[in-house]
Amino acid sequence: MSEREVVITGVGLTSPLGKNTGENWRSVTSMKTGIIHEPKDNLPDYLQYVGKVPEYVLPEDIAPKQVGQMKFLNRSAIFGFCAASEAVSHARETIQNTEPGRRSLYVAAGDFTKIGCNDIYPALKDATGNKWETIDYTKLNASGLNKVNPFFLLESLNNNLFSFLSAYVEFMGPGTSLASLSPYGGNALELAYRSIKQDKADVALAVGYGSWINDIVLYELEGLGILSKCRHGSGSFRPFDANRDGFITGEGGAAIFLESYERAKQRGANILGRIRGVSNAIEFTPGNKFSVPEKVCKRSVLSVLQDSDCSVSDLSFIISHGSGTQKGDRSELNSLTDIFNEQKADTPVCGLKPYTGHMGAASDITEVIFGIHAVKEKTVPATLNFHSAEKSFSELKISSAPQQCDNNSFLSISYGVGGQSSTVVVEVF
Repeated sequence: MSEREVVITGVGLTSPLGKNTGENWRSVTSMKTGIIHEPKDNLPDYLQYVGKVPEYVLPEDIAPKQVGQMKFLNRSAIFGFCAASEAVSHARETIQNTEPGRRSLYVAAGDFTKIGCNDIYPALKDATGNKWETIDYTKLNASGLNKVNPFFLLESLNNNLFSFLSAYVEFMGPGTSLASLSPYGGNALELAYRSIKQDKADVALAVGYGSWINDIVLYELEGLGILSKCRHGSGSFRPFDANRDGFITGEGGAAIFLESYERAKQRGANILGRIRGVSNAIEFTPGNKFSVPEKVCKRSVLSVLQDSDCSVSDLSFIISHGSGTQKGDRSELNSLTDIFNEQKADTPVCGLKPYTGHMGAASDITEVIFGIHAVKEKTVPATLNFHSAEKSFSELKISSAPQQCDNNSFLSISYGVGGQSSTVVVEVF
């Protein structure tokens, strides 16, 4: 089996910070957050803080036959589409010169846009006479025909963007749609990377998108006790801080375009970085599969370092998942502290989700994009809202201000419910 070098030659990003990668990175360097207060009468105040995308730009080259298919893309999937379009915008020629069967596509959908009964509420209201005690099914059918968008169920399918993108960019090689939470954006990137490395494809696109700002999702996450009470407004998302109390949700889309190093060099592409290694691991918690394990990402980090043939000291910084929850952050920092002690390293650590809010699968890929830009500018991005860590982690190099870095590689971590973690090491050119 051929093992080829895989490089990054395109990125795309639509988030609460901006409608393209440039706008997003400028917001990060300005230490600006995209989390806002959006008043809603039906939500308590602390659930009214979200990372919401203010605007997005659709590509201008959508074929007429594909415009009609866009009605199946919900709000969240459109963010993924915009990000994907930006990521491939500088590689149109190389894509056209690649057989469709050698173009790989992996899409991670952490989307909850259509959860709830908003779309069928008008019909339900008519059928119950607004009393909500009994329902007249004849009225429900009649009202549904006139007041309910017939595509609302189709819009909720998580593979819609995968199907649409397959046609839009004609990626007909290895690929699939992944539908879950973090770390599925990292998983999509890994699958895209492996498709090229193992010579199953010549170019590949990894996309992650999601929206966690739906009212029902907010109530469900609040019920799990993992959302911040937002006592400090939009500055309440504070990963690794001793007074952290959970995360704030967001929405967005992110994409990374990959190709083999040989092809990229041959066409004179602007190579942004090289993927040095990827890894996945699962840490089980006996008796409670939803609890956070003691060291959620230690095995995954050690594995990716081995795969990348580097040590922690070789890294400019580590982008941690940084959920801002008490147990989650402690588990992640326990993992890193062990590794730092074993390797006698003091690599800087940062958490980037306070810039956008937690965007699920979109955050995984977004943070890799931010990491690429940060290394290019020899800076470790600031961890917004961080003041001081717990005593056991006080020696870690976490800062609320940007730090200088010298090396050319970084490591990004994502983990999720059930103890699965995904890691990637990227060397920036």
